[in-house]
Amino acid sequence: MDYKFYYSNNNGKDDYGLKYVDECGNGLKCTEFKVQFPPQCQCEQPGMEYLMNPRPIFDNPNYVGSGKLKDKVAIITGGDSGIGRAVAIAYVKEGAKVVLPYYNEHIDANETKEYIERLGGTCLLLAGDIKDPNFCDYVVEETIKCFGKIDILVNNAGVQFQTKSLLDISDEQFDVTMKINIYSIFYLTKRALKYMCPGASIINVSSVTTFYGEPELIDYVTSKGAIIGFTRALSTNLADKNIRVNAVAPGYFWTALQPACWEAEKIPTLGADAPMKRAGQTYEIAPLFVYLASNDSSYVTGQTMHINGGLYKG
Repeated sequence: MDYKFYYSNNNGKDDYGLKYVDECGNGLKCTEFKVQFPPQCQCEQPGMEYLMNPRPIFDNPNYVGSGKLKDKVAIITGGDSGIGRAVAIAYVKEGAKVVLPYYNEHIDANETKEYIERLGGTCLLLAGDIKDPNFCDYVVEETIKCFGKIDILVNNAGVQFQTKSLLDISDEQFDVTMKINIYSIFYLTKRALKYMCPGASIINVSSVTTFYGEPELIDYVTSKGAIIGFTRALSTNLADKNIRVNAVAPGYFWTALQPACWEAEKIPTLGADAPMKRAGQTYEIAPLFVYLASNDSSYVTGQTMHINGGLYKG
């Protein structure tokens, strides 16, 4: 195949193994793969979806709901964009009402709300800092005030910071990563649990990086590993109450978290190490969250579901 050298912001040096790209966008990195995304980065966490190029594909127009979540009420943290947005849309298609706590991504959040309302769904946006227990109180109080119950809790919000060495991770960064990624799950789950009845479902979002140990995300991997432990222990604790607790460990998905974390030159190779040789689009993971929230998974608890294009086989 006729390849040309891939010129990057790294003065022509190989970037994470990406060496050549042909005129059709096919890249060479030990094996051939399709380059999906141009180099790009964002300066703030957790990133803005409306700034991404290309925009993520968050809805599958061929997905038709069948009432699996009819009249359910779901809280989905980080639901303004990324995986949270895709899950919210799938839940609405299945008949649920959704509450979407988010940080400061107001443009993304309002896009999501408008899209949901065009589908005929109901969406409540709540802006605030998920690592603040007072905001977690507010989320639960507003959900009960508006809808009277909580059937599904999806703990999806998170941040990650690319850092080359443990010595470069500041105490402040470690603290922020842990508080957003795991403390918030403890805070919100504890508060929501008082209103969750038998048949309810809690879904925590971990990461494939926990299982292969991404060397430049040490604090992130640590927090995502804690989520697995929390999921397993809580699932056993709540089993006799018939409240199911499971985790999802996504691989590399095209979300705002990626350009907000990685240096620009990594983005073209995102997902290239997976056997499917690409990153996932967020609509591809949403049906798994439907399954875990619905009665289809009535005998599933304490599990970690892997969806990563074959990168890790769990």
